[in-house]
Formats: sequence, C-alpha cells, structure tokens
Amino acid sequence: MTHTDRFARPRHDASAEHGIVYRNENQFCGWVFYCGLWQVADGSVVAGFKRVQTSYDAYDNVDHGQIARKKGHLVTIRSRDGGASWDPSSVTEVFDMDTARAEDLPGGGADDWSGLPPIDFASRDTLIMGGGIPALFARNAQAWLRASTDGGRSWRRPILLPQFELGSLTHFGSSMYATRADGVHLLGLQTNAPDALSPRPLVYGTTDGSDWQFLSFMTPERPPSPYYVLKSPFSPLPHFYPRLIVLRDGRVLASLRYQRDARNVIWTDIHESLDGGRTWAFLSRVNDWGAPGDIVEMADGRIVCVYGYRLMPSGIRYRVSEDGGRSWGSEMILRDDGGSWDLGYPRVIEIAPNRLLTVYYMNLASDPVQMNGGVRHIARTVFTP
Repeated sequence: MTHTDRFARPRHDASAEHGIVYRNENQFCGWVFYCGLWQVADGSVVAGFKRVQTSYDAYDNVDHGQIARKKGHLVTIRSRDGGASWDPSSVTEVFDMDTARAEDLPGGGADDWSGLPPIDFASRDTLIMGGGIPALFARNAQAWLRASTDGGRSWRRPILLPQFELGSLTHFGSSMYATRADGVHLLGLQTNAPDALSPRPLVYGTTDGSDWQFLSFMTPERPPSPYYVLKSPFSPLPHFYPRLIVLRDGRVLASLRYQRDARNVIWTDIHESLDGGRTWAFLSRVNDWGAPGDIVEMADGRIVCVYGYRLMPSGIRYRVSEDGGRSWGSEMILRDDGGSWDLGYPRVIEIAPNRLLTVYYMNLASDPVQMNGGVRHIARTVFTP
C-alpha cells in the first residue's frame, strides 16, 4: 500500500446494506460499543445496547448529561438471519442502570460465581457484559460483570471485580476475540484517579471467568490537570474505552479512543502487546477523526476498524489494515446520512468469510422527528470490505 493509497479521498462502500435493529419513538437507544455484539454457536447474532425512556420535544431530553442521569437499562436483542432482521420479542434486560450500590445487585454483588461451572471462553455461547456502579466513569466506580453461557438466553448473577486498591474501576463489554492461545481471557477496563488528566486504561485476565486478576496498565500514568474535571461529557479524555483482540499470530491489539471534544475531535489509536497483554506500546493512529473504533481480524488476515464519524456529513466509516494494524488504508464510508454528531459506538464481527456486520446507534437527517438529529435508534450495516 502506497502513501497515496492511504490518503485517497473517502469513498462510499457500494456493498453496504443498512437496516434497523431496534427503534422506539419514546426512547434514546445507543452505545452498542460498551454492551456487545456476538455471533453465537447456533449462528444467531446477539447485540447489546442501552435504552432510556425520553421524549424528543426538548433539547435537554436528548442531552447526554440528562440521559446519563435517567440511567436506563442494558438489553440484548437477537437476529436469526445474520443481522438481516431482528426479533423484538427477544429483547432481554441484562442490567438496570439505576443500580447504585453493591447490595442492590441481584445476589448482593458476590465476588465470584461460586458453585457454577468454569466459563469456557472457547465457546461462542460465552458472552460477557459489564459496567460500573454507581455509574460508568464514576470516581468511586466498582466494575460489575454478567456472563451468559447459553448464547445470551440467560445470564448469571452480577459479580464485582476485585479493585486491587484502584480508586475506581469501570468495565465495557468483552470482545469475543480476546482469548489467548493458553486460555487466558483478557478484559479491557479503566480507572479514574482523583485529579488525573483522564481515565487510565488497564487489563484484567482470567482462566475460568470467576477469578479475575489485574494484569497491566496500557498507558503511563498522567499528572494531575486543572482542565479535566469530569463535569462535562465533552471534556478532554486522552485514551479510554479499551477494546482488546488477540490476533492469530498471538499479538494483542487494543483500540483506544483519544478525545479533545466528544462531538467531533476524537480519533482511534491502536496499541500493541507482544507479550500477551503484559506490556503495551503505541502502534498506529487509524484515522483523523472518529471513535470509539471497534476492530476485527478477518479470516483473510486483514484487520478492519469501524467507527462513528461525527463531523458533517456524519455517519459510520471504516478503514482496513493489511499489515497487522501498523498502517491503515483510505477511509471508506458506510453511510453519511446522520442528522447530527450524536451517533456511532459500533461493534463489528465477521459473520461469514469476507462479510462483516456492524451494529451502532444512529440518528437520521431525514427523520421527521428532529431534536439535534433524529430519534436515536440501533441500526446495522452488512458489508464486504
């Protein structure tokens, strides 16, 4: 790939096929990235997202600060035809975001799944979803996990991850591609230190899904800063939202979001570990703008990164790496019909050789309902890079 190829003008992917996964006129639905997307053993696809009751008659009702205060629920939905259609009767609640204390968790927030079988991370029916209480990014957050071992049809009670003297800990749903050859499953999390410049991404690992151990920090500790006060969702946040995958050659890659302003000045960096997630180094920057980016290694060895693009015309874009994430090809546009910056947070999986499915949250410029963009709903695109 030449330098000129990498910086060719962005072009539309003619293979892209769009559809709606879930939409409700009285809900704000979003953030698939930190919930999950899996193709399970029977071939069906399960997508997770957050939904919050709201109305679209005032800007405050779709403001992210207000949406965060309304909490909402994390749910899953299922497709039995590779993402072409989605069964509304399959919607399953996984977590009530109003849960603020460990004692309010079902089962009281146990430390492990004592008495239950070890989790088989080689099984495509193993799904992990997580978050933080009392809230994501909270300075006193405790990270919770729920696991399904039957392809998302039922979920084990939530457990709390050990803190190891970390002041806060937040988890974002596990990747189905994050298990090392020796069976250790890796989990990307982040901590917030008081007065730190930003959240700090880190890694936990487990062999059985019950006994989780701290493994490494992904970035150096940053000095205190008077500018990052965690009072606005648009604050500068260097490096957060770690998404890990283990490549066939054994290297571990992680996509990280770098942010100056969440509405537009965000991009995706790739970090690399050559020793199973113990130590990390910067590898490449995927794009000019667009994050968080989810990554997948295709059957042919290419790596694809899909991300929301929040500059106008807003939508969903991707880039392809043919050298293991070291460099990235020109930008491809899956869609650019967004009504505002408030979209993205995709997950991407390979549902058939050379055929990818990405699920994300979207709002449309053509929507008859407009409040800083159209109704926030969950959408999907199937494409061939």
